[in-house]
Amino acid sequence: MAYDIHLAERVSKILTTEHPTEKKMFGGVGYLIKGNMACGVHTDNLIVRVGKDLYIKSLSRPFAKPFDLTGKAMSGWVEVTPAGTRDDKDLTEWIRMGVEFARTLPPKE
Repeated sequence: MAYDIHLAERVSKILTTEHPTEKKMFGGVGYLIKGNMACGVHTDNLIVRVGKDLYIKSLSRPFAKPFDLTGKAMSGWVEVTPAGTRDDKDLTEWIRMGVEFARTLPPKE
């Protein structure tokens, strides 16, 4: 399954100072901070790991929905449709949420 390369390039550019590891996953690409996924691109959507505490609040934002690959939504993860990431300010805010959550987790090898 293909993913939006343009969105992935925008995410990579925003994450430059975080020095993420890029990893192919979910048929797309994930961005890991110290081994923990912060965000990614799946099809033409942005995936963001916000954690359980911000999950419900994040879903109330425009263009956000539960991230669901298997018929069961992944709690703590949201998927943002293209309309929610067109503006660089909005994209940066979503990415910041994912990075902040990833930083709360212990580093992985």
